[in-house]
Amino acid sequence: MSDLEGFGFVMPHWFYWGWLAVMPLIMMGLDHLMSRNKPKVEDDKLPPEIKELLEGEDPNAKYGSLGNGFTRVFDWISEKTGVFVAFWTVNAVCFYFFEVVMRYLFNMPTIWVHEASYLLLGMQYLLAGSFALLHGAHVRVDVVYNLLPPRGRIGMDIFTSMFFFIFAFALTLTSWLFFTDSYGMSETTVETWGIQYWPVKGMMLFGSMLLLMAGVSKFIKDIQLFIRMGRGETS
Repeated sequence: MSDLEGFGFVMPHWFYWGWLAVMPLIMMGLDHLMSRNKPKVEDDKLPPEIKELLEGEDPNAKYGSLGNGFTRVFDWISEKTGVFVAFWTVNAVCFYFFEVVMRYLFNMPTIWVHEASYLLLGMQYLLAGSFALLHGAHVRVDVVYNLLPPRGRIGMDIFTSMFFFIFAFALTLTSWLFFTDSYGMSETTVETWGIQYWPVKGMMLFGSMLLLMAGVSKFIKDIQLFIRMGRGETS
């Protein structure tokens, strides 16, 4: 007799991983189709105050046309990865709605919803790091930073990047060790659902690599911007 008998519907492991891989692609495709039918507003037709507001909300506006082929590829991957995992949030809402209905209407609490959700949100947190770095969304201690002139801020970013890369390399190495150990022993969670745990640690490795990649992109653009500002050029 299976340990899962008597618990009602239990999401199969293969369906959980497959759905997480396919669902965001479907949502991104639908979003692309819907956006094609929306009228586009050209930037030069926007009121000046709106353009200033949008540029102020976009940390990447300072880079302008800076970068190269590598940074554009890195930034594109970070952007699409962030959008991909953002759609996972919809699954967490649906999972917990299902749990509430089963628990309070049918008195049949699930054994998989909570575990599925916290694994989902944990992977989302790990994979969204590069997207957050791309958009300047990480927490910054800016007591001294805001007192510096614009070029001084870029110089500070370049200087402090050494600490970022130490952290990113350590995270990537540690994640690799976690993933290989977990995959080698076919690790599963200790709850009754017993889903595979190594894909989660694989996402930790992938997320740390994305974060490192986004950091390299930012570092290159910061150096280019620092040089241009020193020459009195605009980006």
